[in-house]
Amino acid sequence: MDPNGVSLPRIARGHSGRGVLVLALIGLVVGTLLVRCVHRVEVQGTSMEPSLLDGDRLVVLSRPWGARVRPVAGDVVAVPDPRDPVRMLVKRVASVDRSTGTLEVRGDAAGASTDSRDFGPVPLASVVGRVVHRYGPPGRSGPVGRPREYHRA
Repeated sequence: MDPNGVSLPRIARGHSGRGVLVLALIGLVVGTLLVRCVHRVEVQGTSMEPSLLDGDRLVVLSRPWGARVRPVAGDVVAVPDPRDPVRMLVKRVASVDRSTGTLEVRGDAAGASTDSRDFGPVPLASVVGRVVHRYGPPGRSGPVGRPREYHRA
């Protein structure tokens, strides 16, 4: 055998390659879940200060299928802008009305925010997901939680 040659591992005789197929299937499922469940958004503007700053990069989690995200007051969520559905808004849930299937979203900086006070409640079904983590910029990473006034006793 050539000492400079490279040999590739072989599947042992008698095996059908099922292990490779199972690994490929697992990879496909994990990849699909990540694409459907994990979204990234960047904060633009000052409407969520001091909690979130302009340029913060966030991870938004949604459910891959079935039941939608069930936000509660205090959660930070991503929703399409009712005035321009291509634009994504990051706002805090002020209240949820399950009987009408709507929620009120507000920016933490009321004077700098365009939110449900301007365009009304948004449908629960429009919630893309809940903001769970800030991954950038460097030095500002960490979980995104609820402020104290929203915590349940």
